[in-house]
Amino acid sequence: MQTIQRDMSLMDSTSLLIDFLLKKYKSEKKGTLQVIEQLSDEDIVWAPTPESNSIANLVAHIWGTVHQRIETVFFNVPDTRDRDKEFDRGLHLSKELALELIAKSFDRIIEVLEKVKAKPEMLLDQPYLNLPPLTNSGVDNQATVLEMILHQFRHLPGHTGQITYIAKIRKGYLQW
Repeated sequence: MQTIQRDMSLMDSTSLLIDFLLKKYKSEKKGTLQVIEQLSDEDIVWAPTPESNSIANLVAHIWGTVHQRIETVFFNVPDTRDRDKEFDRGLHLSKELALELIAKSFDRIIEVLEKVKAKPEMLLDQPYLNLPPLTNSGVDNQATVLEMILHQFRHLPGHTGQITYIAKIRKGYLQW
């Protein structure tokens, strides 16, 4: 009986965690899209200094990370990421493409979380074991799905915060 209670408690905790992450990722997606909606194509490629990233760079980097770390593993999409190009000065993305890539990035993560919610034992899977070594990442090839999700949870909001900050510098204010 104690094992059943422990297993139920673990399942409840897992469900609470996944529900929390889903709520946070959906909120982060909504807020980031709301910021980008208020910008022009020119605002998307503007950088505060010559050494700084533009919103285009940050959007490309968010998409590159999600593509390489999520799409390739969970959706069997070939890895076509070129990380260095994400940070090219003068990278041009239209507002429309920036909105599309942010939406697609968060939608992919949300899809994975929905899969995990339906099959919580996935949290302990190690999806990177048979892939080439991970570079420029906070996780290694031994990482579990839980570690990958938590890494993305830390990584992406840092960049979406930068997007908001750059937008505020550029526009002076944003409407919420």
